[in-house]
Amino acid sequence: MNRIPLFAVIVALSATMGCDTQALDDLETRVATLEENAKNAPVGKQPPAADPNEQLASGLLKEASLASEAMKYDEAKAKVAELRAKYPNTRSARAASRLEDELKVIGVDAGDLQIEKWYQGSADLSSDTPTLVVFWEVWCPHCKRELPKLQATSDKYAGKMNVIGLTKQTKNITDDQVAAFVKDNGVKYPIAKEQDATMSNRFGIRGIPAAALVKDGKVVWRGHPTRLTDDMIGTLIGG
Repeated sequence: MNRIPLFAVIVALSATMGCDTQALDDLETRVATLEENAKNAPVGKQPPAADPNEQLASGLLKEASLASEAMKYDEAKAKVAELRAKYPNTRSARAASRLEDELKVIGVDAGDLQIEKWYQGSADLSSDTPTLVVFWEVWCPHCKRELPKLQATSDKYAGKMNVIGLTKQTKNITDDQVAAFVKDNGVKYPIAKEQDATMSNRFGIRGIPAAALVKDGKVVWRGHPTRLTDDMIGTLIGG
């Protein structure tokens, strides 16, 4: 029977993780361990049965993720709390950290934008118009793909929802590189460098790209920008 190479699994999963180097490092470590164990296992010996706690924990994490995507945040928080209480030492419990960070900011005050400089345009989270805040970096391949796509979203919901792009400008990225990327990719919505990672910390950003939708001064949604559908936007902004 043909088997999918484990390296292919890494590539496939990395596409869903975004630019989270710690998560990718952890994944590669686990895969390397699996490969080493498989190489050293006696021929014909069956692998050990999966830990039932890991399976149950994985089920709870999946339920929490699905509830969050359906914007059933109380249910999602309850599932994560149950996961933490029952299976605190499992891989799924560790993997739940990002989801927890997303859920923690739902309903909190967004506060004022803390900006070091604007590359183009300007914005204000106190505006009566809902605002989608997108966190990105020039060096992130997933951001390079998703940030230009959000221009269509900005155009589609013009007057109903604003879009802002925020960068911390890490890894020695220069002003010229940011400006060139924005220009070359036809990004016209406001782009800024946040001040001292204040906004990333406030919105619980771990991996990028990431986004938050602010309405009436409060965070009403947090997640990966590709998970935000037109139906969700319609529900969140009220039309």
